[in-house]
Parts: sequence; structure tokens; C-alpha cells
Amino acid sequence: MRITLLAASLLLAGGLCQPLHARPPSSAVGPAPATAAAHVPAHGVVGITDEAMLTPGYWTSAMSAPDRVLLDTSAIGAQNRRLFELDRSMHDLGKMPSRLDAKRVGEWLDGAASRPTTPRWDVDGNEVAPDAIDAMFANTAAESIPAMQATRYGLVVHRTDMRSLPTTMRIFSTRGDTDIDRLQESALFPGTPVVIAHESADGEWLFVVSPRYAAWVDKRHVAEGSRAQVLGYRTASPYRIITGGTEHTVFTREEPRVSQLQLDMGIRLPLADVPANKPVNGHHPYASYVLDMPVRNEDGSLAMSPALLPRRADSAADYLPLTPANLVDQGFKFLGERYGWGHAYGTRDCSGFVSEIYRSMGVELPRNTSAQAVSPALQHISFERNDDSAKRHAAVAQLQVGDLVYIPGHVMMVIGHHGGMTYLIHDTHGGRYRGADGELVSMALNGVVVTPLEPMMFSEDESYIDRMTSIVRPHGALRLPPTDPTTHTATGPATNEDHPH
Repeated sequence: MRITLLAASLLLAGGLCQPLHARPPSSAVGPAPATAAAHVPAHGVVGITDEAMLTPGYWTSAMSAPDRVLLDTSAIGAQNRRLFELDRSMHDLGKMPSRLDAKRVGEWLDGAASRPTTPRWDVDGNEVAPDAIDAMFANTAAESIPAMQATRYGLVVHRTDMRSLPTTMRIFSTRGDTDIDRLQESALFPGTPVVIAHESADGEWLFVVSPRYAAWVDKRHVAEGSRAQVLGYRTASPYRIITGGTEHTVFTREEPRVSQLQLDMGIRLPLADVPANKPVNGHHPYASYVLDMPVRNEDGSLAMSPALLPRRADSAADYLPLTPANLVDQGFKFLGERYGWGHAYGTRDCSGFVSEIYRSMGVELPRNTSAQAVSPALQHISFERNDDSAKRHAAVAQLQVGDLVYIPGHVMMVIGHHGGMTYLIHDTHGGRYRGADGELVSMALNGVVVTPLEPMMFSEDESYIDRMTSIVRPHGALRLPPTDPTTHTATGPATNEDHPH
């Protein structure tokens, strides 16, 4: 989840799991026992008792229909259209007005950042002075927003951080915790279309509205073009979909603007129309795909340049089929990657992680967990704080591969069931479980990991199941069956519970 930079303390309580003796994986579902057998391996990650559990094949081999298409291309397209129509966190750039008024732009800026009410610290552990905060807000030039301006468009030319304020300074809620930068919101990738809404006072930052987020980006990483150029780039064919976790264009000294660009999972990039038998940037293209990449001219205008993507790179001619096996396989391509709050460190956070898995199959999700968990365009079950254990365990018993489980500040993706427990892959900053002595054991997971759900503790007295806020199924219908409160098992089908949390 991404929380506005200067908001209160981090919600993510972390969560690790409690290991069981390894058994062959099972696709059977059912409510987990109230307490799990406590066999913690030497690595200390509960529930991971066999190295094979850290491979996708361990989970896909247990599936009865791993290659079953959960949603076809037509259904995915319809769901994506609903998302942009119904979800207020999304921005349909094609429906932007031809002119932007100051009220709309001011609301975007106000939504990106608010002033802190508690101390903030820099990377050296020094308290950030109020005048430094004032300077950041002054650089937004909010008082200079024109009453009316023509809507401008651009393409992102380089992976770039999205910041809640126009500054590279990193600030933190807790002295010494230098991972959770409260100014870091997200990232944009090469080829992403944006609306350019405002410029900082120092002229080094642009406030942009992307399809999933609005924030400040480095001006050098956006090239301005016409509406037709920018929106047409996203629909141009033929194209390649990046299906690896992270790939890169080939090094070239002839055209540094497209040399070794980082390309993240799910990016769609059109192919360039160039001769097959002539060098591209000093390099014969026959062993590569030639991408048509946006570049920025010195005056900030948009141009295009061919760039080589090696054929050995993990990419495809179209989005992958939305199947249980592909969901698991795509998730495991990030296993072990460092956690990056707001896509910091060139990596990603929990909501970015699940978004990019689904994006490689053509499915769009909102950027933040807060929006994903309640999106009116996605099938979901919401939970209130006073919902009883029966409802919660009945929902857990029905979890399927690819389901997204939300707790405050965090999202996890289901990969299967094993030994009476539900297993997840997720990108987490921390985690904890209750040890054999009854005390909480904390683990600095700080990356993409596999853990079971049931032993994970949100706080001293509440488990992750106790604090579930939502279950989202981006790939089909999701129903919560009625329960027998004495057994916590499903007793039959029921209608969807689709109310906001």
C-alpha cells in the first residue's frame, strides 16, 4: 500500500509464518487449525520446510487445471473498461478535457501531499527542520497554477520515481529507518502516457497524471508530444510485452537515451519499423527485437528511437493467458527481490508487485492497496473490524490461486494450500509469528517471499486473518458462503458481499 507521504505511521505490521513439516502440496481447501504445529526451520521463516516450496512448480504441480483460462481477452478488456469508468483512483487520459482549470490541478497537488504533524528525519538521523518542509511546499508553485491551461501530454522515457513533493530529499517517520521514504509514492516506466499538469518553481519537476497515479516526476524523464502521439503509442502494433521481472535494452553508446533502460514486468512496447538487415545503434538487430522507444529532445519534445531488446529477454508477442499457472510463475519471477516502498530501489512494493503480475496478463489494477481492496470494478469481499471468526475463516477456506488478501497496509497473493494452511507470495517489509514460547518472533523479510497465512500475526493479539479487510478476485466471481458458527465451515452458496471497507 502507498500512503500519502506525510501521513501517520506505517500501517504494515509485518508478518511471517510458522512452518510445518513438509508434505506434498495439496489443492484441497479448508479452514486452517486455530494453531499450527511449530517447526521452524533454521532460516526462521515459518511454514517453509522444503526448498522446493520456493519454486513455482511445487505449487503448479498440485493444481487440477493449471492452464485453465480464468478470463479471456474479451472479459479482461471489459473489466479494464469498468475499472476506468467506476474507480475514482484511475485516470482515463483519453477522456481528459482539452483544457484544465486551476481547481482540478490544485486538487491533484493537494492529494499528493499534506504537511506532517509529527517530526520527520533525514537519512543521517537529523530532524528535518520546518523551513526545509516549507521549501518543499514552496517549490510546488501552487499559487502559480494558471486559471486555465491547455491539456499537455507526454511519454515517460526512463523509469522514474513519483514523488509527493518536488524534491529528491528522502525523509522518514522514524529515526534510523531509511527504507520507508515518506516522499516516495510510486514509479513510472518507459512508454507510460501522462498528462502534464504543472511545473515546479525551480523548473526541474513536472506534476503528471498517469493512468494510475498523480505525483511529481523528474522533468528529464518525460517528453512532451501531441495528444495523438502520446495516446497512439499505447495502442500501436505490433508490440512486445515484458514478461520477466526486470529486463533491459541493449547497451549502446551511439544512442545513450535508449541504452540499458530498465523495463519492468507488464510493460507494452511497440516494435519499430526498421530494415531487418541494417545495424541499429551500431548493433545488428537479428538477435533482438527492435523496440520503438520514446526519447526526449533537448527542448523537452518527444521523439522516437529504435532500441534493441535481446531475444533471450523474457518477453512475449502479447499478454500471457490469465491462468493459475501463469499467476504463480509470474509471481515467482520476483522471488528474493528487495522490497522497495513506492517502487524505490528500482524494485517494487506489495501493491506494485501484484499489479505487475496481473498486468503481464493484461489485467489493470489500481496503484494502492487502499484502492485495490475496495475497487467497484473488481470482485471482492470486505470485512469490518467486528466481523466474527466464522465469516473470516469461511472466506479463507474458499481462497483460490491468484486471490489477493488485504490487511491494513499490505496485500498478498494466494498460490495454493498445503498441510491445512493457505500459502501466499508477497512483497513485504517485515513479518512476525508467535514462537513456541508464545512470544512474537519478528523477521526482517524485506523482499518478495513465500509464507503461509494462518500463523502470521498483525499485532500482539491479532492475526492477519483477524485483520483482513478485503479479499479481491481479479479473475472471476467471488462469493462468501454462509457459515455454521460452531464449525467455521461453509454450508452453501451465498450472494456477494460487495460493500466498501
